[in-house]
Amino acid sequence: MIFSLFRKDQRRVTIGTLYERVAAASRVPGLYLSLGIPDTLEGRFESLALHMILVLRALKPLPEPANDVAADLTDALFAELDAALREMGVGDTTVPKRMKKMAGAFYGRAQAYDGPLDSGDEAGLALALGRNVTGDDLPATGLARYALATDRLLKAIDLDTILKQGPAFPEPETFKEGA
Repeated sequence: MIFSLFRKDQRRVTIGTLYERVAAASRVPGLYLSLGIPDTLEGRFESLALHMILVLRALKPLPEPANDVAADLTDALFAELDAALREMGVGDTTVPKRMKKMAGAFYGRAQAYDGPLDSGDEAGLALALGRNVTGDDLPATGLARYALATDRLLKAIDLDTILKQGPAFPEPETFKEGA
């Protein structure tokens, strides 16, 4: 009985690995150097949110247990954000307020990106990404092309592949303006 305390929950390990793969993809230098995501705390949140949104969109139409994977992955995201805030020294009384604000931003972006991603509207997505990710009124066209290509790529793979090999993300430099 006591040895069960030392066994890793395989589901938690799988979700943790998947989360780490998405987080690593959101930190690829080409996103910041080639596609204009600011290398700031906010920029890193925006990149992580975009990559999570793309993976969650890919999971949505897949058969069970994809919904459970999506829910667990979302929980992992918010657990990591909570831990990061605490590590940065944000006080215990302030963390819930910040988490509420971050959750609102995450779900707001998911809603803002869904329509353009669904319809393949590069211009509309570029405007939304420019406003949210790069923080200006100029469209983030390269980032929009990257997000659309990623959305197509992720939707072409099955749940087993996502869980075993991780989600596939294209090279950001391919989508640099003028490339």
